[in-house]
Amino acid sequence: MRRSEINAALRFAIEMLDTWHWSLPVWGQWTTADVAANPDVTHHLRSRQLGWDVTDFGSGRFAEQGLVLFCLRNGILGLAGERSYAEKLLFIQEGQLTPAHLHKAKQEDIINRAGGDLVIEFCAADETGGTTSSEVTVLVDGIEHQLGTWEPLVLHPGQSVTIPTGLYHRFYGAKGTGPVLVGEVSQVNDDRTDNYFLEPVGRFAAIEEDAPPLRPLWNEGSA
Repeated sequence: MRRSEINAALRFAIEMLDTWHWSLPVWGQWTTADVAANPDVTHHLRSRQLGWDVTDFGSGRFAEQGLVLFCLRNGILGLAGERSYAEKLLFIQEGQLTPAHLHKAKQEDIINRAGGDLVIEFCAADETGGTTSSEVTVLVDGIEHQLGTWEPLVLHPGQSVTIPTGLYHRFYGAKGTGPVLVGEVSQVNDDRTDNYFLEPVGRFAAIEEDAPPLRPLWNEGSA
């Protein structure tokens, strides 16, 4: 992705936060200069994958297949004494797809916090990571829903779904309903090792520097 494209995506997310009156931690507004001036805090944040994340999943078509995230809290997977939970905000445009993937270490709740409708589709996986035609049962705010393979589940603002480990899922903003502000509450998250995509994709974008960064991304530089 071009840096200017990432900056535009971040501005879109910041506008959504303003619209729905959400505030970020102070380091959510940090510039590259702030990161350089606070090395100890920056190490803490990056080692826990906290902060901004923008990706097109290697598609080159961010508006069609991409995602903006902000990780608010997280631990380090497998490290004693760390948080065992994580929380994120996801900023999803109409029709913008996050491709099918599953997690082996984390269970998560996906929550439509505000805006348009969120569509999530599920598919059961076999022991080798392949797909099956089995029906899927998920809990929407504690109520069981039985779904066929890739059958759309629509979450209106305020609704949430619990996604167990090992279940393929993909999601997008329903066209005609507006951008969606999504919350994710989960077990501790590791985006480097616990995203298993059904099709080969690039989890983190390769960046073409054509403009100064509006905000640094958590995965830029070492932890």
